[in-house]
Amino acid sequence: MVDAPGKGSRLKRYIETINSDEMKFEKKPMVNWYDPKQLAFTGVKTVLSSVFGNFADRREMQAALDQEGKPFDYSDKEEVWFDFISDLGDGFNPTYTLAKTLAEPSITVEGKQLHRGDFLVMGGDEVYPTPEMIEYTNRLKGPYEAAFPKDESPNAQRPDVYAIPGNHDWYDGLTNFLRLFTQKRSLGNWRTQQTRSYFAIKLPHDYWLIAVDIQLHADIDYPQICYFRDIAQNHFTSQTKVILCTAEPSWVYRSFDQKNTAHDRFKFFIDKVLYGKGNSDYEEKNRSITVNTILTGDLHHYARYEETTARGEIRQLITAGGGGAFMHPTHTLKENIEPVDGYSAELKSVFPPKEASVRLSLLNLAFPYFSLTMLTLFGLVHAFTSWILQTKRFVDGTTLMEQLSKISSFGEGVGPACEAIVMALSHNPGAIFLNLLLFGGVLVFTDVKSGYGKWNYVAGAVHGLLHLLAFYGLLWLFSYINLSQLGLGINRPSQVGLFLAEMVVLGGTLSALIFGLYLTFSVLVLKNHITEASSSYRWEGYKNFLRIHLTGECLTIYPIGFEKVVTDWKVTTKGEHAIVAGSPIHFSLIEKPIQVHHEKTV
Repeated sequence: MVDAPGKGSRLKRYIETINSDEMKFEKKPMVNWYDPKQLAFTGVKTVLSSVFGNFADRREMQAALDQEGKPFDYSDKEEVWFDFISDLGDGFNPTYTLAKTLAEPSITVEGKQLHRGDFLVMGGDEVYPTPEMIEYTNRLKGPYEAAFPKDESPNAQRPDVYAIPGNHDWYDGLTNFLRLFTQKRSLGNWRTQQTRSYFAIKLPHDYWLIAVDIQLHADIDYPQICYFRDIAQNHFTSQTKVILCTAEPSWVYRSFDQKNTAHDRFKFFIDKVLYGKGNSDYEEKNRSITVNTILTGDLHHYARYEETTARGEIRQLITAGGGGAFMHPTHTLKENIEPVDGYSAELKSVFPPKEASVRLSLLNLAFPYFSLTMLTLFGLVHAFTSWILQTKRFVDGTTLMEQLSKISSFGEGVGPACEAIVMALSHNPGAIFLNLLLFGGVLVFTDVKSGYGKWNYVAGAVHGLLHLLAFYGLLWLFSYINLSQLGLGINRPSQVGLFLAEMVVLGGTLSALIFGLYLTFSVLVLKNHITEASSSYRWEGYKNFLRIHLTGECLTIYPIGFEKVVTDWKVTTKGEHAIVAGSPIHFSLIEKPIQVHHEKTV
């Protein structure tokens, strides 16, 4: 970290000044999702956005203010390059590494030069954890403006940028997303063009890029349907090919949970709006159009399924959510998605590789190291519960701690220890409440929507019981050590302080270990908790974006992967400018370029 000029070498939060715009931002680490404060804040935002989103849909306001709703046109070119990136505004290291690569005039992979996109598409979740403007500034605008400073010279080449919102962008009702992307502003040297949170782009060779705003798992709003229906009816031809962008991989979520309705809404949009089924005005004309590629994010990895549709077409289903957020595992993905509504899909490629995904999932065993805040929370719950238990005395005047201190043998002492604990709890509703709060909280945390069904409930219940067993086991152990072995009096402040410290530090550590073990078992065996088990260690590596080239022959998709991102970014000054520099960026093709030829099967 570089200190601000004139401040010497003392440690301080450094605010970078970016070029002549005087754009200030703070270099942010990856979001700590297990910080209780962060969890509570994000939870409140989620509830509020879901409730108020049902009463005030910003997409309807956008449509009212933008009556024309014209598509954006790049069809006058013989060929076009564009980039797709998703789930990007998190920690500075991965966000800036990818932004810097996107900004280069061209990159070379396997001897082939790939030109920077004429435009950039951001496929959802442009900021984490919540969409305050300060977070957009620190985690998205700042890094992207540093990577590609605005150039207002007459001959400057300034690509455009378009974005659809993900669930994290929707947590404030889309307020700051609209300010950033729909008011003709700059994002570094990229220029925003859209006027709504969804858009259509006309490409050469009768290709269209259709980008849908699916809001928070809600139905697609009527004005948006009208917007795309007008394009499908009046602009599509019988030979149109469509690249569809959405903010979640509905095919994967359906494979995790058959009750998930995202795929139904997505299929409705393709069938009723793009194909025009049931609409005599354009159903016959659009009968032979092709939706040959679907791009999405939301899962923070790269995964490509190849789908055979009910119409006999081959469709590429690509999740490319590696723009900067923590890495999601890939070993939980199914090799084949069972036919749903007339289609089947086969997994062709993933990044990270499944072996690396399994290996990294084992980092959950070090959960106490990665989540000191959760360790502290568990420890405080244990400390307060044990403290409350000492407020009640037995008939002979002793406390539970004194009773347990007399039991030295585990084999013969389990029965008496359990009896003493039950007696102490029987007239202590406060302790029972804290026990139920711990057990219930852990049980509610259980992921029951994916994996192995009812076994998820069993695993969650066992997880909760292990925390309670750990607590009472430590209560017995510390009672024996402090009173019997160290000879400390029950009411001595030193003993009370030592006992509380033991519960916070050792009790918190043990519960955090149990929590990490549960996450490890869940993601490796039950194949669930994929977000909870990967956000815990906040892995910066295995990022990706797509560079796409459209010519008269075919659409070629180059998936660019970063096994590691640069972590030694430094800020130096040169005149009035701040320069962000670090080690060379290394990337490669995740798989061979995907070629989608223009021929169609009708």
